Amino acid sequence: MSSVISEKEEQKEVITVEDNSVTTKPKSTWRDRFAFLKDPRFYKVLILGQLLSICITGTNVTTTKLGMSYDFAAPTTQTFLVYAALAIVYNSYAIYKRGIRGWLLQFWRRGIYYFVLGLIDVEGNYFVVKAYQYTSLLSAMLLNCWSTPVCMILSFFLMKIRYRWVQYVGVVIALGGMGMLIASDVMEGKDYAAVDAVKGDLFCLLGATLYGFSNVGEEWMARKHPLYEVIGMFTFFATFINFVQLMILERNEFSAFTQNPEAVGMVMVYTVCMFVLYSLAPVMFRLGSAVLYNLSLLTANFYGLVFGISLFGYHITIMYPFAYVVIIIGIAIYHLFPTPVPSIGTFDQQKAEQERLELINGRSAQDQPPQETMPEIVINK
Repeated sequence: MSSVISEKEEQKEVITVEDNSVTTKPKSTWRDRFAFLKDPRFYKVLILGQLLSICITGTNVTTTKLGMSYDFAAPTTQTFLVYAALAIVYNSYAIYKRGIRGWLLQFWRRGIYYFVLGLIDVEGNYFVVKAYQYTSLLSAMLLNCWSTPVCMILSFFLMKIRYRWVQYVGVVIALGGMGMLIASDVMEGKDYAAVDAVKGDLFCLLGATLYGFSNVGEEWMARKHPLYEVIGMFTFFATFINFVQLMILERNEFSAFTQNPEAVGMVMVYTVCMFVLYSLAPVMFRLGSAVLYNLSLLTANFYGLVFGISLFGYHITIMYPFAYVVIIIGIAIYHLFPTPVPSIGTFDQQKAEQERLELINGRSAQDQPPQETMPEIVINK
């Protein structure tokens, strides 16, 4: 009997040892930390981020060209065609995928959220572009970096993302690279005096804050719904908000703009860049996050210099290449630990099929009536 008990105790000890070995996690080595360098997902995020940065550069260059060569400063007029084109393309595709009934149900169920998102995006664009007319270039560039901390704060509280200390370090290093670019511009005398520094700085802070809210809000919706719905819905509302604002604030600028074919051509280039940017940004939000999106856009100044060499007579300083490398290093350090995943998860095939069935049937899964079962008939012989 005692031998049987001892055998059972030995089995228990083996089981507990095995259980402990399962629950104990091995310490990560530096080789594990840099394993992301072999992950194709990292390079997708990196390349996509730089493509978006080039798109931002295109919008900055065309806006600068419009102001310098054509004395055109009308942010609402510039963005109207962008929102209208996005709304037409993506809502047409949504109707093709879901039908008129499913498309209308999108408005009924989530229209208020997309309206708020569209309003935030329109006003963010307006205040940031408007800020450059009042504040100095240095102040505007510094204050625009505020959108990155805003995204981190909102992601922490709204999406329950918990960052590790290394990821904070990566963000600080990337922002430091941006600081090097700004310092180089100041040494080269590219800054200009502020017309109304307080007003311009407040506009820039407000615009950068709205950008942060817009990016996190768009990431939230992109992780729960199809991209064609997210882009199409919020740009649908943004088009009408933008048009009303245009008629109130920029009627004279709009009428003068339509009579200048060269300015119209520059706005068309601006529209193409923004169309690509708005189409790919939600993909970046899914693969990475709103924070990574904002970090990637920090390299736009470097690409702006490349375009500015031929267009505006800029020349390269020694700090620009170093600053570009520092920003990329900051993004890489951000990936040393696995990228935090929001508590809401992400949009997958299962969510897509569930939402498609709900929109086709016109009701959610929770509202579906329970299926009635036929009573079993028993025949007694």
